[in-house]
Amino acid sequence: MVFSSLLFLFRFLPLVLLFYYAVPVTWRNFVLFAASLIFYAWGEPVYIVLILFSTMVDYTAGRAVSHFMEQGKKKYAGYAAACSVCVNLALLGFFKYADFLIQTICNITPFELSPLELALPVGISFYTFQTMSYTIDVYRGDAKVQKNFITFGAYVALFPQLIAGPIIRYKTVAGQLDSRTENRELFFKGIVRFVAGLGKKVLLANQAGMLWNEIAAFQAADLTAASAWIGIAAFTFQIYFDFSGYSDMAIGLGYMFGFSFTENFDYPYESRSITEFWRRWHISLGTWFKEYVYIPLGGNRKGMAAQICNIAIVWLLTGLWHGAYWNFVLWGVYYGIVLILEKCCWKRLLQKLPAWACHIYTMILVMIGWSLFAWQDMSDGRGYLRAMFFGAGLADRHAVYLFLSNAVLLLICALGSLSVCKKAVLGILGQQRMGMALKDAAGAGFIVAVFAASLAMLVNSSYNPFLYFRF
Repeated sequence: MVFSSLLFLFRFLPLVLLFYYAVPVTWRNFVLFAASLIFYAWGEPVYIVLILFSTMVDYTAGRAVSHFMEQGKKKYAGYAAACSVCVNLALLGFFKYADFLIQTICNITPFELSPLELALPVGISFYTFQTMSYTIDVYRGDAKVQKNFITFGAYVALFPQLIAGPIIRYKTVAGQLDSRTENRELFFKGIVRFVAGLGKKVLLANQAGMLWNEIAAFQAADLTAASAWIGIAAFTFQIYFDFSGYSDMAIGLGYMFGFSFTENFDYPYESRSITEFWRRWHISLGTWFKEYVYIPLGGNRKGMAAQICNIAIVWLLTGLWHGAYWNFVLWGVYYGIVLILEKCCWKRLLQKLPAWACHIYTMILVMIGWSLFAWQDMSDGRGYLRAMFFGAGLADRHAVYLFLSNAVLLLICALGSLSVCKKAVLGILGQQRMGMALKDAAGAGFIVAVFAASLAMLVNSSYNPFLYFRF
């Protein structure tokens, strides 16, 4: 079940909200936990056992860590935390990377092994990282242990962000899990944010995705450079509006239930360096790797050589986190190399260049990165990347047709990916000559229009993928 589905919008969500606000406050975490398990089981009823097992393991580990720390037995507390991390990584490794390892062994050795062909549990990369952060934070003393299993289960399985994040660390919502405020203002804010995300997903990401699929269906050898760049521009917009739209919907749903989740995107396509880009893109994942991998490895405290090594490790793991395919590994290595070069060689040069030149530099490298990311088959990825720079000519009639027939879509996507649109709208609504009633009416009208247009698209089109479901 995805947020941008009629089933979720008109059946699941209204029923959950009805039950949630109908029961006493003390029962609301139970309603969220039960609803989240139903949400998860809707598509994969078998793997509900897995998420319950993971919840039980980390709940028990957290209690054990707290118990040993209170008794001054930090060594045993460390064992309990390590046990939690190992179990979580083992589950993630088995379900996500077993076939990748088997295939790699078969490719480099004479052994013939049969793949397990296990279906990837949806959201396992996200909720595994969340539960690990809980146990680690309890061990560090950054979070208090949660003694209520239902409350902890609601945190792990919380359906607004279960499937694709943001990755919510326990310490950021611990207080909200035990006591939170629900009111009309926050609920309306949630509706606005949810509908904005729905519009991003349905009206922009899906349309850009259809353009990308059309171009990607061609043989790379037949593509001109212009067609290839139009295609990767479409994928660049699709993955941004797809993922950021889903994050917006998750944050909006959080508001509806009284939670305040961390932001996951900050207009990354405005960046003037790859370093800045990764501070703005998938912020929760970058923060997680920084807090639980980069800093524990030593960060930048042990000299430049160690720092470069730490960056390389983090980006190798970041690539692997996205999927059990070599293209994701290459994608992670690519960004690791670029970030190291920016830190060691290009930083001063970028500071001297005008802003527009830095922006162009960043977007070219980002689009090259997406060309690696988009193709699980390495040979297809190489062919497409080659077409971007050495295509079958610079342009042809088909490229011109693609551009002219999709120019409005690409322009809207480009503007929508920049903060200038949001600033313009806020500027108009912030004008003093507009009365409060007029501002409210304009805002409500816009939300209704976006929601109606999104519903029309969902009803009339069967194309409604979500790219990060495979992660």
